[in-house]
Amino acid sequence: MPYSTWVCPASPVSAMIFCLMDTLESELTCPICLELFEDPLLLPCAHSLCFSCAQRVLVSHCTSSLKPSQPAAVFQCPTCRYVINLSHKGLEELKRNVTLQNIIDRFQKASLSGPSSPDETRRCKQDRDRYPFVGNDALVMSSPGESVLCQFCEQDPPQDAVKTCITCEVSYCEECLRATHPNKKPFTGHRLTEPLPHSYLLGLACAEHLDQKVNMYCCTDEQLICSLCKLVGRHREHQVTALAERYDKLKHMLDLNLSSLMKRSSELENLLGRLIQTCQYVEVRSLIHTCQLIEECDVLIDIVQQRRQIIGTKIKEGKVGSMLHKLAQQIASCKQCIERSSTLINQADHTLKETDHAHFLQTARSISERLSMATASSQILIPEINLSDTFDTFTLDFSREKKMLEALDYLTAPNPPAIREDLCTASHDAITVHWTAEDEFSIVSYELQYTIYTGQANIVSKSVACKEEGGTSKEAKPPHGLCNSAESWMLVPNIKQNHYTVHGLQSGTRYIFRVKALNHAGGRSSEPAKLKTNSQPFKLDPKSGHRKLKVSHDNLTVERDEMSKKSHVQDHLSSPADYGIAGNVCIDSGRHYWEALVGGSTWFAIGIAYKSSPKHEWLGKDSDSWVLCRCNSTWVVRHNGKELPVSPPPHVRRIGVLLDYDSGSLGFYSATGTQRLHEFSIAFSQPVCPIFSVWSKGVSIVTGLPVPDHLDASEPQSNSPFALSGCTTTHKEVNK
Repeated sequence: MPYSTWVCPASPVSAMIFCLMDTLESELTCPICLELFEDPLLLPCAHSLCFSCAQRVLVSHCTSSLKPSQPAAVFQCPTCRYVINLSHKGLEELKRNVTLQNIIDRFQKASLSGPSSPDETRRCKQDRDRYPFVGNDALVMSSPGESVLCQFCEQDPPQDAVKTCITCEVSYCEECLRATHPNKKPFTGHRLTEPLPHSYLLGLACAEHLDQKVNMYCCTDEQLICSLCKLVGRHREHQVTALAERYDKLKHMLDLNLSSLMKRSSELENLLGRLIQTCQYVEVRSLIHTCQLIEECDVLIDIVQQRRQIIGTKIKEGKVGSMLHKLAQQIASCKQCIERSSTLINQADHTLKETDHAHFLQTARSISERLSMATASSQILIPEINLSDTFDTFTLDFSREKKMLEALDYLTAPNPPAIREDLCTASHDAITVHWTAEDEFSIVSYELQYTIYTGQANIVSKSVACKEEGGTSKEAKPPHGLCNSAESWMLVPNIKQNHYTVHGLQSGTRYIFRVKALNHAGGRSSEPAKLKTNSQPFKLDPKSGHRKLKVSHDNLTVERDEMSKKSHVQDHLSSPADYGIAGNVCIDSGRHYWEALVGGSTWFAIGIAYKSSPKHEWLGKDSDSWVLCRCNSTWVVRHNGKELPVSPPPHVRRIGVLLDYDSGSLGFYSATGTQRLHEFSIAFSQPVCPIFSVWSKGVSIVTGLPVPDHLDASEPQSNSPFALSGCTTTHKEVNK
């Protein structure tokens, strides 16, 4: 049962609205009929007209000017003279101004119930001051079923009240209201509301001063108080506020809480709807699967019945049938022999009973011969029966089928395979991945996914080509938790074996691989495995070497020719006669690592240079080469004619070189340890090749190596403590 409510219309906002009634009325008036808009239409020029007025204007305009050949009507807005073209739909094409109609409805309602003069507005304000517990939009709720009785009735019991006069503070029934409040002054100024309990008219009494009504709110104790409580009571030192102010705050808080609750309720309703839909979906899918199960079982039963009939027919029409026919013939022959034997036996028995010697001798000889012949013929008719030979081909063994029937169940996705990193192999541009699976018989195919490993997010800047073995590669969505870029993963589908070789990979790069085992029920992926390609292998190019350098050991070792050393006792690093040699490879992408075994050489240079760089400039004398040099006990890095000393560990016999062409970095390391000697940051503009220079003894190279793990995880340090002003190369410097 709804609660009874009432609204006091005497708030400041309402008073302001009532003062603006006259102004608003002119804005809500139709320019044609000069009355409030009725069913207003919104014109394209943003003005409005009553529907009936617009229809009259349209009819009058069409009657005077519309030609028979014109399908549409045209008229002007009476306010701004904007020409409005209508289609064959006419006024139905225009939208209703619903907002304006709502404003008119509220305006009319306020005009009927609100004060019509400033005096009434002031009286309404006085009424609100008398009842501070009632705000502008406050709701006074009575208990369900509680009725307000007329306080003026002389009947017993009084009738139910229909109105309460705020001015008189009395509730009236219909008869008493007509008698006490005729429609004439001064009663027309009384404020009438819906019936209110008398307790609300009297207001709330103070808990400490029962003869006083509450008119303040104590913020400290959070309770209603009266003026005496603030002046002489225990609340005189507390912070208090007006009821209206506190009402606004609490109402705002209540609105927020209500909005939050309504929002949460809406979310719960949406969740409930989704749960119901999910339940319905589960029920439908369950019914579908149940029907499929029944159909599949019926098919199996039909197959079993058909096979039973076929096998039974084989038994009846096979060897068993022919054997029964032979046995029936032999049975008939045996019966004939038995009948003939019985006759002979009877004759022989009768002859044996003959006592006359002459008659006995006359018949006994013939009967004896007949008995011998019958005995011999009966031996021939006896068959040899071997039942095992007859039924060898009809042995039934359904044990395997029984196990399969007992194992009938839903098909599940196969268990994830495991990548065997110990069996995987790699070259500078290819990786062969091996894996194993537990239930290979249930796997239809495998799917291989791979991408470059970057440590945090596997994002490939350019597509990786894949040379397939019987298939084609395509881009795949990334496995969950490994990559945020769907374009970075490459996919090789429909693999039938448990190994696969991926070609066209970048040199010296670490990749992430995953293998998914698939069947008709779905697939499961293996744990990711990190595999990396080796560096680009290369050898020394004898054609690029100085004539006084000797290349040996399959072009992997370069030595200074001792015979020519006598004529060059005092060579310097800056001498034009640089004894250099280059590798037989040009590098324009990828990561590459090689090592130089310097042995006992104390005078050498190792680095890279552009292929177009002159040989005598290979030692870092210009902007096209970057080298690490040793001259006896002095170690320096050189580029563009500038040197920076470095401090290697003692007794360095192997130097590692890491070139990352794509990232633009060149690093020199102690191969026997983890110390970084120096790193260049370079913006390459053309392919480079490894270079080596030797002035004493020889240097051997080891190429095609994988990037060491401690270097593979490191990042370029452009701000290293070995940074040299001018060593960082840019495109601008190279172009110079």
